[in-house]
Amino acid sequence: MTDETNQPRGTSAHMPDLNWSQVRETVLMLELSAVQIEAAMKDSNASVEVLTDSFTTMAGYMRMISDTVQTLPDQGEVGVAKQNLTGVSEHVSGMVHQAIIAFQFYDKLVQRLAHVGLSLGDLSDLVADSRRLFNPAEWVGLQDKIKTKYSTREEIAMFDAVMNGMPVQEAVDKYMAEMKEKSDDIELF
Repeated sequence: MTDETNQPRGTSAHMPDLNWSQVRETVLMLELSAVQIEAAMKDSNASVEVLTDSFTTMAGYMRMISDTVQTLPDQGEVGVAKQNLTGVSEHVSGMVHQAIIAFQFYDKLVQRLAHVGLSLGDLSDLVADSRRLFNPAEWVGLQDKIKTKYSTREEIAMFDAVMNGMPVQEAVDKYMAEMKEKSDDIELF
């Protein structure tokens, strides 16, 4: 942000005066949006860390239970119990594995939201600086900076489509359709 300490900080849209500026109102809303994203991510990260640790620990216990069950005899009542426990153990292990994959997707979501928050901050900085606001090269620089934050081919294609004139909603719909097609290809990172 520019160092305009004499500028009022909050909204004056309800009672505009000669100093009222739609640019300042825009910057205020962009800053608020970026901070809300950041706060929501911080709030959820602590809970997800607890869940991730819990499911990772449960996966270890399930392996230990499964290994112990495999040492039981195969015949008689114990054999029937062994068979039942093996089935249940495999099922619960699969569920734990799916939960861990879901947490990995959550991690990817958090990374993407962090990029959005940073991009909103960069946009806010540009809009707030009257020397940069009307300079097309500054906007190209911002667009390039935002584009470098995308990590998948589909995200880059969506960005390029919007920059080349495709309506935003259409580009997002196309991106979502491509991601749905890829949903069978689980990417572990």
